[in-house]
Amino acid sequence: MFNSLSSMDALDGARVLDLFAGSGALGIEALSRYAASCTFVERARPALEAIRENLQVTGLADRAEVHAAEAANFVSAGRARGFDLILADPPYAFTEWAVLLGGIDGGLVVAESNKAIPAPTGWESVRERRYGLTWVTFLQRVGGVVDAST
Repeated sequence: MFNSLSSMDALDGARVLDLFAGSGALGIEALSRYAASCTFVERARPALEAIRENLQVTGLADRAEVHAAEAANFVSAGRARGFDLILADPPYAFTEWAVLLGGIDGGLVVAESNKAIPAPTGWESVRERRYGLTWVTFLQRVGGVVDAST
């Protein structure tokens, strides 16, 4: 996934939003590949502690914000606007993709699930790949400019 994002020039200098952040691995990987900043959103207290510790250990805390919030609430409150790259790795039972994407104004969304994510109205799927049991779907607003050919 990150090799694809690098080849699409989607990481260097990007403002990244890591929804359903878990341990923060995806956002931290983005930061290590020269994203300008990353905002982590996670609701579970142990995971929040892991994100903060991982940011300290990697020396990336100065380019990160950590928010204790439910991802869907964070997005519906209008706080998911202005990001270049949105990483969304919710539990596989998550089905509210249209609602979640409705609160995002643009940028490239990388969605992980146990199946390909159908693009809701106003969005288009620019790439889908299966890795074992996981599907990674790259989505953008209709009319966005992303080269997903690689």
